[in-house]
Amino acid sequence: MSYKGREYLGIDKIIGPLVFLRNTKDVGYNELIEVIDENGAVRLGSVLETSDELIVAEIFEGTDGLSLKNSRLRLMGEPLRLGVGKSILGRIFNGLGRPIDGGPNTITDNYIDVNGSPINPVVRTYPRKFIETGISAIDGMNTLIRGQKLPIFSGNGMPHNVLAGQIVRQARIVGEASTFAVVFAAMGVKHDVAEFFIKGFEDTGVLENIVMFLSLADDPSIERLV
Repeated sequence: MSYKGREYLGIDKIIGPLVFLRNTKDVGYNELIEVIDENGAVRLGSVLETSDELIVAEIFEGTDGLSLKNSRLRLMGEPLRLGVGKSILGRIFNGLGRPIDGGPNTITDNYIDVNGSPINPVVRTYPRKFIETGISAIDGMNTLIRGQKLPIFSGNGMPHNVLAGQIVRQARIVGEASTFAVVFAAMGVKHDVAEFFIKGFEDTGVLENIVMFLSLADDPSIERLV
């Protein structure tokens, strides 16, 4: 029997962002849950611990205002998934993969687990394509290859925002006319910084080849882990 979408009325205990529920069946680790409050608003969460007696789940948006008696908890039977495909290019999402650009939800048949999956290094395409960023310190000493990540660490007062935007705008594969997509993730940034990136990418016409994930400074911190 499938328990996907099974709903429970009432929560046994709330401690900070954690909710506790007893007498559940067939609940998996990292399973996605929905908590519906008294006003009908839906909050997402993830199962952190499961046993024969109870489950413990963390609510992404926090538990403020939730009622032990009247809140409903729905077990989704699967982990948090993100719709992927060419339709997400040019779109802006929050840390949970929800659109924040005013556009519609993603329409696709391909949904992937945000927790990732095991990688078989034997079948991975060997990284060979050099991406020129136009930044000599990166191109000469920390060469970026297509398919790799490029984290940018900096401190207060350093022009890391300008650097990140410049890299995205200038990146190209040397000697090829092939195009590639950029996944741009910014965690804990202020609203003016987010606007700086969005406007910069729009003005230079590169936004159509970028998918942006922005977890703003006033968003729940758990989004940055997701």
